[in-house]
Amino acid sequence: MSEAGGGRGFGYSVPQRAPWSLVAATAALCLVSATSVWTAGASPMSREEKQKLGNQVLEMFDHAYGNYMEHAYPADELMPLTCRGRVRGQEPSRGDVDDALGKFSLTLIDSLDTLVVLNKTKEFEDAVRKVLRDVNLDNDVVVSVFETNIRVLGGLLGGHSLAIMLKEKGEYMQWYNDELLQMAKQLGYKLLPAFNTTSGLPYPRINLKFGIRKPEARTGTETDTCTACAGTLILEFAALSRFTGATIFEEYARKALDFLWEKRQRSSNLVGVTINIHTGDWVRKDSGVGAGIDSYYEYLLKAYVLLGDDSFLERFNTHYDAIMRYISQPPLLLDVHIHKPMLNARTWMDALLAFFPGLQVLKGDIRPAIETHEMLYQVIKKHNFLPEAFTTDFRVHWAQHPLRPEFAESTYFLYKATGDPYYLEVGKTLIENLNKYARVPCGFAAMKDVRTGSHEDRMDSFFLAEMFKYLYLLFADKEDVIFDIEDYIFTTEAHLLPLWLSTTNQRISKKNTTSEYTELDDSNFDWTCPNTQILFPNDPLYAQSIREPLKNVVDKSCPRGIIRVREESFRSGAKPPLRARDFMATNPEHLEILKKMGVSLIHLKDGRVQLVQHAIQAASSIDAEDGLRFMQEMIELSSQQQKEQQLPPRAVQIVSHPFFGRVVLTAGPAQFGLDLSKHKETRGFVASSKPYNGCSELTNPEAVMGKIALIQRGQCMFAEKARNIQNAGAIGGIVIDDNEGSSSDTAPLFQMAGDGKDTDDITIPMLFLFSKEGSIILDAIREYEEVEVLLSDKAKDRGKGKKSFVFSLALIFLT
Repeated sequence: MSEAGGGRGFGYSVPQRAPWSLVAATAALCLVSATSVWTAGASPMSREEKQKLGNQVLEMFDHAYGNYMEHAYPADELMPLTCRGRVRGQEPSRGDVDDALGKFSLTLIDSLDTLVVLNKTKEFEDAVRKVLRDVNLDNDVVVSVFETNIRVLGGLLGGHSLAIMLKEKGEYMQWYNDELLQMAKQLGYKLLPAFNTTSGLPYPRINLKFGIRKPEARTGTETDTCTACAGTLILEFAALSRFTGATIFEEYARKALDFLWEKRQRSSNLVGVTINIHTGDWVRKDSGVGAGIDSYYEYLLKAYVLLGDDSFLERFNTHYDAIMRYISQPPLLLDVHIHKPMLNARTWMDALLAFFPGLQVLKGDIRPAIETHEMLYQVIKKHNFLPEAFTTDFRVHWAQHPLRPEFAESTYFLYKATGDPYYLEVGKTLIENLNKYARVPCGFAAMKDVRTGSHEDRMDSFFLAEMFKYLYLLFADKEDVIFDIEDYIFTTEAHLLPLWLSTTNQRISKKNTTSEYTELDDSNFDWTCPNTQILFPNDPLYAQSIREPLKNVVDKSCPRGIIRVREESFRSGAKPPLRARDFMATNPEHLEILKKMGVSLIHLKDGRVQLVQHAIQAASSIDAEDGLRFMQEMIELSSQQQKEQQLPPRAVQIVSHPFFGRVVLTAGPAQFGLDLSKHKETRGFVASSKPYNGCSELTNPEAVMGKIALIQRGQCMFAEKARNIQNAGAIGGIVIDDNEGSSSDTAPLFQMAGDGKDTDDITIPMLFLFSKEGSIILDAIREYEEVEVLLSDKAKDRGKGKKSFVFSLALIFLT
């Protein structure tokens, strides 16, 4: 689901020492305390139209779920373009994305409680029987601890929660005897070895059959994990403990959360994206509310709601205060450095932060929730979907959209909090776009590029677990759902856990350690769970007044709050701030302005100029903000210049059996050698050079003669590698990055430069692959020995009816 919410406006506080069941229920129910309050700002939607849209959601779910069951089950996922199941090991590897797949019928388990929410009780009963009959949790496969927890453990627990509810009602599931819970307990014990670290933070991956560190496990050597990966366990693990009485699960999840809290950056109260699981050192020190951190914040607040432990609320409020102080730049949410929170870490946002307005609703901070949600909606209206990443001026940064549900989630919670029919219209737009652009004969296909409308052969399990659940509930009246949704809390995967767990099997030591680490500002607690009838009593156009200035913002420049303030100030006589496009390093006045903004200019030996900002050295906070903006403009200006000088990406296409051209890898070009955009593509079998770095005369020329040589990056110039393999008779070369885990999904397109000498003697084509893409070729060699590839300027169609899977098309230009 999503992240934090925080304190502005009017409200009432939840009593800090109230009985825990009352606290949990009150906090959860505050979302719907004013469902019918909002009547202005948009025309009310009739009951008939709401029912029509709800029925449309049901039909869409049937289309997705039915095609999964017909064409994919018992595989983990449906491949909607080729109408078959995705089975790990039988399809080309997608890297980390495949860590969610464990040969345990993932989509079926993830969809269990969605079936009940959508009133498909008979289908739910059939699905539970299939899970109990067919699903094996003892497979020799390495999976993500995080994904397995939120999707599979959460799916089993959500299914169990609604199975016992239906059984109690007396019509369905009368045969049920906690079988899903027993499977959940079995899976819980399989995940526990991941926590065998000195810190208590779990390893990111585990082998379902062999655990950690055994030779057969093929895992346990990792040193880093993401904050969300380690901090998004408490709801499922605590629920498992409360359901079964086995306290060990909740204890392990609490220990991981305690460690993350202790390792937060003390001056900013922010956490980084990636942490070393053994030392607790921050590996990536940027901080935001999107990918890598998001659900850590979400689970702190929801753990308070579900478990009634006020230490979780105190921690959440402390983090939320920091988020609103540094990361929130309404309506934007921009990553910052944890040690220098006034300095933005990047100039783009990722799609996962779309959950945050929904969490702000649960927190009770409605105004910024409305602002950010509206900004996201305007981006969607421009691109039809929310791109995986987009810039501060709302251009596409990463063009993919894997049918993520986070925006629908926030739309639902904003509607529940305000009753504003505007959000019903937003939901209607989401339905129309899904049917118009993503619907295919065998389901719904993820968007490969929102700009072109091209598809990817992918339909993730979260699409059924979350998207249809939130959209149906958005349009459903209370009587349309066969149980009271207010008795449950949503996990980050939208699985339902009953609030009565707060008073069940409470044998966990709940020492409040928060006060040992920080002095809390009590005002943070004042705005938890406000009553929206109190919040907006005198202004029925409140939300509309917030949204209106953002209606056309995506077609204009970034609406940074500080820029508006500065514009107002220089309209009244102050001098406008220095813009990057006007800066001249030889202008003494400009250098003086840089100094005032805390920006230092350093001349490098190679003739380049480096700019560094130290906000603390700025003359004032406004000057520091101007310096930050100036640095961002410089980055974007430099990026644009680099972009104009860049050669376009090239393609490495595997054409031999069993790939037959379906696997296309994005490759970086070279500034020397054969230009593939002007000449016919090069086709040949691949062979590794010896030495692998290609930095000396090859010792295996017979192996690479007439073939495309594979070489590792490093230890010498690219041109030298090219000459050595060319002299050995290679017809082309592929350089594979030596930085393990690198990928063109997340790194700038790499362009191989020459060695400063005349490179006209190099006549073979040379391409560069990051580690993730290179490993696909290396894995193929290990499995099939003879691997033939095509080097070209773009992917070639390898035959009628075959689909191309283009990996890593996102290009990022950084300085």
